[in-house]
Amino acid sequence: MSFDLLGDLNWLAVIVAAVIYFALGAAWYSPALLGKPWMRSVGWDPEQPPPPMTPLGYAGPLVAYLVVAIAVGMLAAASGSDSVGEGIVLGIVTGIGVVGAVLYPTALFDPQKTNRTTWFWVTAGYHFLGLLITSVLVSIWT
Repeated sequence: MSFDLLGDLNWLAVIVAAVIYFALGAAWYSPALLGKPWMRSVGWDPEQPPPPMTPLGYAGPLVAYLVVAIAVGMLAAASGSDSVGEGIVLGIVTGIGVVGAVLYPTALFDPQKTNRTTWFWVTAGYHFLGLLITSVLVSIWT
């Protein structure tokens, strides 16, 4: 694998995947879905308004998801992933094998979280789904 793979990426697919990942987070962490349990898991009172966000506060995650989509696109290109099934496998590998494996010890050993199990499942579930969508999208949109 080399950085030459960057030239093989469908950049529109990468950008769309990053925007979808970001939008998924807005829905996932909304009070209507999993925002309240997640806020309780980190010790925030869900009845209180969340801290105000600045445009830069939203730009940071969007840039991070762009980096993720680039990396997953490179993995898809390097592995020859070009079908829905192969994208799903890539999403499972990156979602569980990387993100789940990294977030689990983070949840387990972080004494600041009031409910580590809830935090893990909400956070890992979001990233698993985001990576699954990203993996399929960059695999099939060539």
